[in-house]
Amino acid sequence: MTNLSGGEAQRVSLARALANSPIVLLLDEPTSALDEEAKAEVESLIRDIIRETHLTCIAVTHDTAQAARMATRVMTLQGGRVTGIGTVNEVLHA
Repeated sequence: MTNLSGGEAQRVSLARALANSPIVLLLDEPTSALDEEAKAEVESLIRDIIRETHLTCIAVTHDTAQAARMATRVMTLQGGRVTGIGTVNEVLHA
């Protein structure tokens, strides 16, 4: 049996999710267990897929820097309440 690296496992999970031709891609902490190099590669892959397929992607992350790199629009929550919604610049860089 072959063991996959964290980045490889994330790519397999992404491929499985896309195999069903979803209307919306839902991601929950897509790079949380990855080293910086693998994180950058997976983020790049996700951005490429979204750009090429025009697929809507909703991603949950605690990493605001990652949200700024990957998103066009963001929603922030605190204590279960919405505290911001808008473009990255409006919400994260205000």
